[in-house]
Amino acid sequence: MSKQPMQSSGSQKGVMLIEALVAILIFTLGIVAVMGLQANSMKQMSDAKYRTDASYLASQVLGMMWMDQGSNPWGSNLTNWQAPSYSGRLNWDPLVASTLPNGAATITVTGIPPVRLVTVQIRWKQPEDTVVHSYTAVANIQGTTGN
Repeated sequence: MSKQPMQSSGSQKGVMLIEALVAILIFTLGIVAVMGLQANSMKQMSDAKYRTDASYLASQVLGMMWMDQGSNPWGSNLTNWQAPSYSGRLNWDPLVASTLPNGAATITVTGIPPVRLVTVQIRWKQPEDTVVHSYTAVANIQGTTGN
């Protein structure tokens, strides 16, 4: 009985190199995935900032409108805010345009005095985005009673 010689380690040549290449491939895929998540996170953070800014701007103008009802108990100054040329909006509209990319706003006042329904809509469009985003705030503003 003759013994067969064990296979030499020569048939295992290159296996370690293949294992290293597979490990590098898996590591590279992981890095690319993390970079994609980071890019998506930055976009979501940017979107959230613009929504927060729009909310703040709408609240700001509603507060100014609340204070600028005039001496008339029916809040007659409220309808003036619909015109971009109204003195109360002269500083606010440029603030919207400078805070949000391509930012613009419209104000609509409806309702029968003394209660007015005020709708503030703010729109913006990010440079590489195809969608126009908007934020709408609606408030009932009741005229002062002159007390």
